[in-house]
This record gives sequence, structure tokens and C-alpha cells, in this order.
Amino acid sequence: MLVHLAIRDIVLIERLDLSLREGLAVLTGETGAGKSIMLDALSLALGGRGDGSLVRHGETRGEVTAVFDVPTAHRVREMLTENGYDNDGDVILRRIQNADGRTRVFVNDRPASVGLMKEIGEALVEIHGQHADRALVDAAAHRNLLDAFGGLQPLVLEVGEAFRAWRKARTALDHHLKKMEEAAREADYLRAGVDELSELAPIAGEEEELAERRAIMMRSEKIATDVNDANDELSGSSSPMPSLVNLLKRLDRKRDEVPGLLDEAIDRLAAGVDAIADAQMALEAAMRTLEFDPRALEEAEERLFALRAASRKFSVPVEALPELTARMIGDLAELDAGQERVHQLEAEVAAHRAAFDALAETLSVRRHETAETLSAAVMAELPDLKLERADFIVAITRDDDRASAAGVDEIEFHVRTNPGTRAGPMMKVASGGELSRFLLALKVALADRGSAPTLVFDEIDTGVGGAVADAIGRRLARLSKTVQVLAVTHAPQVAARATTHLLISKAGARNEDRVSTRVFEIESETRQEEIARMLAGETVTEEARAAAAKLIGIGA
Repeated sequence: MLVHLAIRDIVLIERLDLSLREGLAVLTGETGAGKSIMLDALSLALGGRGDGSLVRHGETRGEVTAVFDVPTAHRVREMLTENGYDNDGDVILRRIQNADGRTRVFVNDRPASVGLMKEIGEALVEIHGQHADRALVDAAAHRNLLDAFGGLQPLVLEVGEAFRAWRKARTALDHHLKKMEEAAREADYLRAGVDELSELAPIAGEEEELAERRAIMMRSEKIATDVNDANDELSGSSSPMPSLVNLLKRLDRKRDEVPGLLDEAIDRLAAGVDAIADAQMALEAAMRTLEFDPRALEEAEERLFALRAASRKFSVPVEALPELTARMIGDLAELDAGQERVHQLEAEVAAHRAAFDALAETLSVRRHETAETLSAAVMAELPDLKLERADFIVAITRDDDRASAAGVDEIEFHVRTNPGTRAGPMMKVASGGELSRFLLALKVALADRGSAPTLVFDEIDTGVGGAVADAIGRRLARLSKTVQVLAVTHAPQVAARATTHLLISKAGARNEDRVSTRVFEIESETRQEEIARMLAGETVTEEARAAAAKLIGIGA
């Protein structure tokens, strides 16, 4: 609930510090004293639209601070945690409004956005008036209120989970169908590519190995020619070996004729013949080593050229061809198995849709039952509020094509103010005074279900007689048993039932050249005098004082 409201330099309010308690607090005072200004200031702290004209004349800025005592389990605590704000102690909303139109927002003494302040403010305070109702303008709020009245929130959560599961399955199916459509457009290319790469069967590291083997074979071919030529010179028809061997034999036969003369020459010639023979053997061994199949070179070159041609065609490096082959085979297999996956996903979508439909149907039935109960509860409040000829209707329309996490029901509160007329949306059909009374009846029927912890009613008793004003007062008092209620009123019957009576008035400011609005709590005789003024007008009579005392006694 709202426990403290501090206002500085807003319109006529120079300085105001107001402490509030549980129950019904009423704000009274003469017309023009500044009751609406106080509500405008509160709205500013709740995230309402800022305006430089709200700043008190002659000042550069105004400031409003609203302090709330919030239960631990309230959803505002969760909002604070999600947004990284301190979640301990009171919730403090502070708004600084500059005269130049700029505004600054603080939540628990830390800078914040107006959006977050508004979200928190709407969860903490509802402001109801004759011409504007922030809490009930949106028909979506009507659905939330009906669900809260019937205790249907757990079922709504189940419906929401089922809806999200259905949408997730539908998204997966759509994604797969799109992927299949794209793959189908490339199916011919994919199949041809798989056939070509499968036939080529590239192996990791194959290019480097082939290139090295080809280089070796090409070098071997060039060396083998020279070795063959050398071998031909030593072993062929022009070989010197036959002549040298023959010469060696002739000299050896002459050795004994001239002892010792030819020994060195014969030995050296024999060594030369042996050396040439060794060279022949080495050349033959080298030739055997350098032997290669020219066809092997041709095959290596063809393989290497085929790999590099595939690399250019598929725009990937040769070393990536094996990976590409595997990926294309996988894509083709997925395409071939895609239709089976479609059937599986369609079955999942159907199952999730059926689960959602079943829960949504159960929720819809429960909502219709709850709607009858809520309508009856509101209707029971209307006669005392001088709306005995009116009807309150919870209109439920079903649209399966617009299913959402909230189900399939569109809910809006309708009213018929006079018999024989067409029922229509409450916000459009009811006049200002009627709307206020309908809202009060609705709030009393709802009690604390689906309600913010603080309710503000702005002059909802305007234009009604004593009996109706008394009925309004009794209902505000009853409502204040479950939530905090703040009412701006001109009706003494309402003021008499307050647990806290706040009087607003205008007085000279410290400079005595400007007026300032002041608010203070009144009790006993002062309160009796204020209610007597509300009864009698400008001149307070003893009869009015006596009537005021009686009203206070009844209210107590």
C-alpha cells in the first residue's frame, strides 16, 4: 500500500509530506483547493505523462516521491529483481519534473526508465474516475479480472504453456518445410554433385601426396636419360672395354720377355678395367632404381588434375573436397528423409494443438461459469447505487483463429443502462457518473482479487443524491477492508465513513505573494466541522453539525 507521499513544487503545492495508513482515506476540501493537483502529482510518480507546466510557477523543477509497503510475494518484487533493482524494504518511486519539460525517474533511488516506473505504478495503484479509468480501458484487463475473480490463473498458465509448445512445434515444422523447399530447388545439383564427388572419392591429403610423387617421377625421367647415355658409352658398341681387355692380355703375354718393365703399366691398366666394370655395374643399378612406368606418371597427373578441377567447380580447396562430399551426401540423405520428418513434425503439431484446444476449452467453460457469478455479484450492488434498471454483462466471444497464450476468448464488460436499449462496452455506454458507480460495484464484487493494493477514486460520487452517496460510502468502506482506498469526495456520507480524513486547503506561501495547497489529517471536532460544511455549504449551522455527528456515528 501507499505509505508516504512527498510533493515539492508541483502547481499549487509548495511542500507536502503525507503519511497514509490502511483502510479508507478521504480527501475533502473546497472546490479549487487542489485535490486534483494532488492526484496529478501521484500520477506523475506512477509513470504518468510529464509536463513542464506541472512545475510550480517561479521554480525550476518539481519532485514527487511515493513510498509503498509491498508484500514479499507481490509481482512488483519480481519486476525489481528482473530489472536489477534492490528488492528489500519499501518500494520508492521518485520523479523529478523540470520546468523545461525534461524529466528524471528513480526507482529505489536508482535511475530508471519511465516505462519501468509506469509498469510498477500500474501494479501498485489503480486510479478510477468519472472520465478516465486507466485500469479498465483495455479489454485485456477485463479478461485478467475475470480470471482473477474465478481463481483461474493456474489454468491460464497451463493454457499459456500449451500454446507456446504448440507454436514452437509449428515453428519447427515451418522451418523444416522451408529447408526442404530450398533443398528441393537444389536437388538436381545436389544429386549430380554427390555422384561426381562419390566417383572421384577424394581422400584427405591426397593432393600433396600426388604432387610430390609426380615431381619425383618427372625428375627421375630426366636423370634416367643421362644414366642411359652413360651406360651406353661404357657398355654399348662404343664401349672401350673390349679394346682395353684385349690390350691388357697382349701386354701380359710380353711381361716375361722384359721382366719388371711392364709390371706397373699392366697393374694400372688392370685397375682401370676393373674400375670401368664397377662403373658399369653402378650405372646398371642406378638405371634399375630410376625405372618407372610412364603410365603411372600419366595416371598421377590425371588424378591430380581431376581433383583440382573439382576444387574449382565446387569453389572449395582440394583438401576440403572430402568434407564437402560428406556434407552433400548428408544433405541429400536429409532431403530423401525429409518427408518422413515432415510427417513426424506434423504429428507433433497436431498433438500440441489438441492439448491446447482441450485446455482452452476447459478454460472457456470455466470463464462462462465465472462470468455468470461475477455478473450476479455486480448486479447485486447496482440497486443501492441507483442503477437498479441497469444490467452488467460479461461478454465472451470465441475466436479460434485468434488463439493466444490467454486462450480463445475475447472478454469485455458490457452494460445496459436502461431496459430496451442495446448493451455495449461499459467504457462507451455509461455516462461519467454511471461509469464510476459501475466501476465501484465491480471493484466491490472483485474485492482484492485482480486488484492493485491501492485504489484511488476521484469524485465518483459527483452528481448523486444522499442515498446513493451513502451507498457509495458503505461500499468504499467495505472495499477498504481488503485493499487501501483513497477517495477524493464532495459527499459527506462518504467522508463520514473514512478511517483517515485529509483536509486540503489553500493558504499564503512563505513569501505571501503566492498561494500554496496544504493537506493535513483532521479528527474529532475539526472533522465534524468539515463534514458539517460539506452538508450545509458556506454557512455551517448547528443542525448541520448535529447531522455531521450522526453521520460520523453511523460511519464508525
